[in-house]
Amino acid sequence: MSQAHRPLREQTALVTGASSGIGAAVARALAAAGAALAVNYSGQREPAERLADEIVQGGGQALSIQADVSDEQAVERMMRETVERFGRLDILVANAGLQRDAAFVDMTLADWQRVIDVNLTGQFLCCRAAVRQFLQQADRPELSRARGKIICMSSVHEIIPWAGHVNYAASKGGVLMLMKSLAQELAPQRIRVNGIAPGAIRTPINRAAWETDEALQRLLALIPHGRIGEPEDIGKAAVWLASDDSDYVNGASLFVDGGMTLYPGFEDNG
Repeated sequence: MSQAHRPLREQTALVTGASSGIGAAVARALAAAGAALAVNYSGQREPAERLADEIVQGGGQALSIQADVSDEQAVERMMRETVERFGRLDILVANAGLQRDAAFVDMTLADWQRVIDVNLTGQFLCCRAAVRQFLQQADRPELSRARGKIICMSSVHEIIPWAGHVNYAASKGGVLMLMKSLAQELAPQRIRVNGIAPGAIRTPINRAAWETDEALQRLLALIPHGRIGEPEDIGKAAVWLASDDSDYVNGASLFVDGGMTLYPGFEDNG
């Protein structure tokens, strides 16, 4: 990407859950757009460090930081380390998330709580830390019209029910309202908050849904566009939402799903 097409140059981004999958693709895309990257991981140290090294070898700036986003003290430490290294924060991508799937009658309280703690409370903690940082640092309107940008990573299941995954779907429904309420509250401070709601993306977390031909065909029946999404599809969306190209976009949930939310099961039942 040429200097003229580096819309995030001289800005700093923190991406949580960036050691693999969507988070890693988003971190790479933001780095290619010029941002310095804080690459957060919880348990996968080596992939996060490799990604940070890859960004540095490509001419960028990056730091890997361990933190469990459901831990308030860990999140505060992560923010301090980011600002100590890069001087400020301009972009937060609150991406860290997990699944603990079970039929509802078999779901344990521990599995319910862990998913809510990471997927929803984790976004609250990271967003709060980011907003506090945005409000105490100087504006740089020559680089960003917004004082700060937050992207909450959600899912099509913020609106599509998902039997067997009630904890996950509930967490993502919460992320939607967290994002929109924050966007409403923070708009007067020129802090933009938006969400990305991916559909089926080819990542390790859902390998069973796409790695065999039979499974892939079942999945494609839910996707009018006729292909599974790639992590890079989400990375491109994140760059746009983090840049001034989307400066008039606030409180929006951007579905990157190949049309999954068009409910294709009804296409011939009108």
